[in-house]
Parts: sequence; structure tokens; C-alpha cells
Amino acid sequence: MKDQTISSTVIIGAGIFGVSTGVQLARRGIRVTILNDGPAANGASGRSLSWLNSSRMRSEPYHRLRMAGIDRYRTLFAQHPDTDWLRFDGGLTWDADDAGNEIADAYRHEVSLAYDAQHLVAGDVEGITPGVDPRGIPSQGAIFNPGEGWVDLPRLIEVLLQEFSALGGVLVTDQGSARVIVENGRAIGAQTASGARFEADAVVVATGPAVPKMVEESGVTIGDGTPIALLVQTKPLDHPLRAVLNTPRVAVRPAPGGTFSLDADWAADEGVTLRPDGSYAIDNAVVEALLAETSRIMEGNPKLEIASIGVGGKPIPGDGEPVIGALKAIPGYYIAFSHSGATLGLIVGELLSYEIVTGEEHPMLTTFRPERFASL
Repeated sequence: MKDQTISSTVIIGAGIFGVSTGVQLARRGIRVTILNDGPAANGASGRSLSWLNSSRMRSEPYHRLRMAGIDRYRTLFAQHPDTDWLRFDGGLTWDADDAGNEIADAYRHEVSLAYDAQHLVAGDVEGITPGVDPRGIPSQGAIFNPGEGWVDLPRLIEVLLQEFSALGGVLVTDQGSARVIVENGRAIGAQTASGARFEADAVVVATGPAVPKMVEESGVTIGDGTPIALLVQTKPLDHPLRAVLNTPRVAVRPAPGGTFSLDADWAADEGVTLRPDGSYAIDNAVVEALLAETSRIMEGNPKLEIASIGVGGKPIPGDGEPVIGALKAIPGYYIAFSHSGATLGLIVGELLSYEIVTGEEHPMLTTFRPERFASL
């Protein structure tokens, strides 16, 4: 296979997709500049639950891509076995005790895919994965997935940027938002709000929830289902919970230093309001209710205290599937836009850099091309 003539790339966005792609390109000898409107990981990557999984039901190509993503994290974990920012202590999930409970169906589906799963009744949980109050688990039981884990994306991005810099990559921050420069129908670089211009053979847009609007400026439509997300980080707590919990009212993920990250769609819907100036108002009563829900499902029902709150768009394409690869209508223009940014973070960088350097389409990305939204 003969590589196409690519010697330089500009990446807009210093979240996990942008930084991962930058490192992979730099490893291939490409000159890379990453542009970010503020410090690295200041967007969706800084407020992600970052649960590494492929549980429940989704398309087969998406499942395979997520499993490849988890595989890359296992390789990374083998290189950093004592780290506190990447762990594989499993995931535990259950549904509400109502007619919509799908735990039995989800378990059968996971078993059919050979996805490591255990269907547990409440009394079994303590012996399998400690730190959970079993009274919160309904009669239909819960699923424990031993192979799942979590990553702290800001810490991972920091590690990747160290390698990126050592390979000669350049990170440019705090020059405002950037736009893609398209001349004569081709992407030739990017320009920041401050006026700085960076030319390159290829441009990657990896700006999380801002991707659809940015590509729309070039006449390309990407379906966008981005909601507002709310992530609460707790203060350190001495507690035995190590698995990620995904429950009807809250998702809980252990974090470095004995802290926990909390996420719930209802809390974002009820507790966050967009102000006219683009900032967010947060309802403290809703946040306190989220803390109470979390305490209720944790062993000992501990008192949780807020360390920080992150609010902003959660990148989700209109059809829920990743959008990765070249914009065929504009040569030299590539995008990475997806939910599950943590799970896909390393594999997307690897596959996207492969496509940029070789000019070949990777078969694992076949169903995730931007062109599927062309009729919108």
C-alpha cells in the first residue's frame, strides 16, 4: 500500500479524539499542530463519565468498534498497571422495576455476543462487586460485566500530549475558536479567532458537540442529537465501590483520588438552563437530589460532597452512531464526532490517522461515514 502525499495536518480540538489522532499521526512522521480554544480537555472530554463498555444493544459494527476500543485500553493498561486513571474493575447495571425492565433481554443479547456478563440477583452482588447497597436492585436483578472499566480522560490526554510533544507535535491553545480554511474546494488549513493561520495538507475537526455546526459552514450536513450533560465530581471518600454503576437514576464512576463522577440525563434536563449569553444556570436542588440518589445505591449510604460541576453539550450524532472519516465533498477535510468518546478515544485516533496517511478507507469505519446524512 502506497501512502498518499500527506506531510502535515492541523487538528481543531484538544479533546480525546483530537489528541489521540495527533499522537498517531506524529508516530507516523506527520507534522501535526493541534488548535484548541482553551486548555486541553476543556470540552466534552473534561466532563465525560468515561465508562469503557459495549454493554446492552447496538449495531454490530458499532459493537465491534467499541470492543476494538476497549482492546486498545487493555494494551495501555498493561503498560501502566499501577495507574489511578485507568482501571478495569467491571460495570454493574440494572433497570427500573417496571414493565420497561430489559435486564433479561440485555443479558441474553450480551451472552450471544460472548460479551462477558453475569446475571445477578441482589443477594449475589456483594460477593461479586462490593460497594453497592443491594436494596436498590429490583427483583429482575442486575448485570455485572467483569471486563468493563473507566478512564479519566483529562489525565489520559495529559499523558498522550507528553508523547505528542516529544514527537515534535505542537499544541496551540487560548487563541479562540478556529475555523477550517477551504480554498478551491479543498481544506488547506485552519485559522483561529485571533487571526493566526495554520496551513496543512489535511485538517481534522474534533470539536465534540461543535462539529455539526462547523462542517455546516462548508455546506455539509451532519445529523446532530447533542443534549446538555451534567457531570458532578465529588470530594474524596473512603468507600469500597470500584465498579462503574449504571442505574435508572444515576451513573456512578470511581475516579482518581477516591472521588466519584456522577451523571444522569434527568438531572441535566431538570437542573440546567441555558442563559441568553450562552452560559448555564444550575439548579442546586437538582444537584442535591442527584447526590441523594447516588448515596442511596452506595453501601452505607455515605454523605457525598460536591467538588466540581461540569456542564455542556454531550456529543451524540443524530442517529446515535459515530461519524468518522473524510468529507468526500471537500478533499483534505476529516471529522470525528461520536458519543462514547472515551471507549472509542484510542481506536478512533488510530483508524482516522490510518485513513489520512494512506488515503484508504478502513473497513471498520464503513458504516460511520459522514455521507450517510447527505439526504437531510
